[in-house]
Amino acid sequence: MPEVLIVTGGGRGIGAATAILAAKRGYSVCVNYLERRAGADCVVATIEQGGGRAIAVPADIGSEDGVKRLFETVDRQLGAITALVNNAATLESQMRLDQMDAGRLQRTFATNVIGSFLCSREAVRRMSTRFGGHGGGIVNLSSSASHYGSPGEYIDYAASKGAVESLTVGLAREVAEEGIRVNAVRPGFIYTELHARGGEPNRVDRVKTMVPMKRGGNPEEVAAAILWLLSSEASYTTGAILDVTGGR
Repeated sequence: MPEVLIVTGGGRGIGAATAILAAKRGYSVCVNYLERRAGADCVVATIEQGGGRAIAVPADIGSEDGVKRLFETVDRQLGAITALVNNAATLESQMRLDQMDAGRLQRTFATNVIGSFLCSREAVRRMSTRFGGHGGGIVNLSSSASHYGSPGEYIDYAASKGAVESLTVGLAREVAEEGIRVNAVRPGFIYTELHARGGEPNRVDRVKTMVPMKRGGNPEEVAAAILWLLSSEASYTTGAILDVTGGR
């Protein structure tokens, strides 16, 4: 049975690294994106140049209709999904809670939390033996912010990642007998474009001294952990949250 993977937010950063590594390991890959088509197309081109199979599919994962269209497109073009990486996430400018409005909170939770729930739901409906599927794997992207709270910067983002961890543990137990393993990776300070969205592109360089290894991580290092959790080498691992934090 061919392996088919959806990576949400797959056009850049950890998502792009995951999509490219997965293709090298034999997955057909759907690279989901919201607005940055050029980045997603570049990832697809890289995969195809390496002899792999990939498609780029636009979808707002914070929208139920958007998620349904994403999965239906994969059904038609790549076949039955066997793996999902809930990577897409957003954050906004660094500020204290007393400066935040409801719109910001709704945007953050729509993508980071509701999107992960909706995509996981569609994956379960396709992969679970309860519904005639053949099993599969889900890996959610958390963040070390879920532990430290990111005070004065983005506690809303940190809280959303705490919700993702609860989803991981609960869903893992819910579908453990249905052939689906659900795990999460908890990255630390990783060199990605997400920090620029918070208003500090060089944030990793500022905070890396807080890490025992005294450096930031690369997207490829997180991707390797994700692919291990999806692989048969992790066949007895579900409900786990794997730190990729340099020891922090």
